[in-house]
Amino acid sequence: MRGLISAAGYLPHWRLDRSSVAEVLGGNQGKGTRTVAGYDEDGLTMAVAAGRQVLGVSSGEPSALWFATTSSSYAEKTSAPIAHAALRLGVDVMAADAGPGLRGANAALRSALRSQDPSVLVLAGDVRTGLAGGTDESTGGDAGAAVLVGDDSAGPLTAEYLGSASATREFLDRWRAPGEQRMHAWEERFGQQRYADLAQTAWTAALKDAGVEEDQIAKVAIVGPHARAGAAMSRKLGAAGVEVVDTLAASVGFTGAAHAPLMLARLNELAAAGEVFALVSMADGADVFVFRSTGQAAQLTTVEEQLESGDDSLSYAKYLQWRGVLPVQPPNRPEPARMSASAAERRLDWKYGFVASTDRESGAVHMPPARVSFVGGAVDDMETSPMADTGAKVATFTIDSLAYSPSPPTIFAVCDFEGGGRLPVELTDVLAADVFIGMAVEMTFRRISTSDGIANYFWKARPAHGSADNETGVI
Repeated sequence: MRGLISAAGYLPHWRLDRSSVAEVLGGNQGKGTRTVAGYDEDGLTMAVAAGRQVLGVSSGEPSALWFATTSSSYAEKTSAPIAHAALRLGVDVMAADAGPGLRGANAALRSALRSQDPSVLVLAGDVRTGLAGGTDESTGGDAGAAVLVGDDSAGPLTAEYLGSASATREFLDRWRAPGEQRMHAWEERFGQQRYADLAQTAWTAALKDAGVEEDQIAKVAIVGPHARAGAAMSRKLGAAGVEVVDTLAASVGFTGAAHAPLMLARLNELAAAGEVFALVSMADGADVFVFRSTGQAAQLTTVEEQLESGDDSLSYAKYLQWRGVLPVQPPNRPEPARMSASAAERRLDWKYGFVASTDRESGAVHMPPARVSFVGGAVDDMETSPMADTGAKVATFTIDSLAYSPSPPTIFAVCDFEGGGRLPVELTDVLAADVFIGMAVEMTFRRISTSDGIANYFWKARPAHGSADNETGVI
């Protein structure tokens, strides 16, 4: 039996209230909020954040990894191997990008569900941009998602795969040239009709493939690049008694390649044991996937919980600055040099996997890893110690307004890790005024800088969600 072993979404910490855009530019920018990736986040880091969740509750590792985005850092190099390194997967695990279009995640999911591999990890993440005050800016959102697909031999299934179908037809709906920030679109009514026909074709075929009737579907999520795309099917299924799940347009926005797997994760969280649910995704065609919940959903941070924990204090000016639309004067310090490929490869486990070393004799934790122990001086007697999932507390910190940063000031903190280990790291997803000694933090994979077209990634610390110390401010 094949299906979903685990699925998780990742919503960034920051939210932009659409009313703040109207206050600056005027006009009707809509209601609610949209999710905003931090200045040090991109589609890859958000996908890794979701991937860490699903792999954290599964046994073993996947046989393959697929990564989908429309906002890749590279056109020639693939980004999936970076996720592979950050997730500390074995060298025999194939990792590849699923293509640049909106349909990439659907294609990867379809391939994973029909694969003979025991398990396959599908990652997706996107940062959606647009011209200031434009529709893409207000209706877009940023997010990551991860879906671990496999046989029940690889772990207990949270949802059984029943069937799927796809429908494809070439038509010009939305497009963007490589490197272009602005999205172009044809008349939405034109795309609405095409998507309605394709979605209905795929829906009928998927129900037949799954061996279920329409009245057996308890929940459905209908995902499309604009509101008109799924309107007809939403009305039809709603009238037939199927619960059409909110697509999070008012609180998150359309998150591009990540939206279909994000909604699949949410469906998996909402479905009761035995309920049949379906995902309908429209992008250069239509794809429909049908599952039955087993009621054994893993204990993950749900999409709903993340919706409730976002910070909507982000100003529109700061948002524009982060997206490069509003260049500001940086600190008068040299910009970071480009990353050394040879140095990064030598320190691969540390740089991407955040793997330290521990002296076998003394138990001293070395961050970064070392050959010689600072306790006792033992040489080459270390064992590896993955630290990405280890909690820490701020021992001391400084707020630096002079160091170069895309979003000054920079907050550096010396953090003490549970079980040993101390490291100076940069803090993120927090305002300078809210940092305090004793704050509980957790590690997060982030984009440090970009130079000469090279994206440089490493780990930062952010406030630990749900920590009693952080809620009470106890030092």
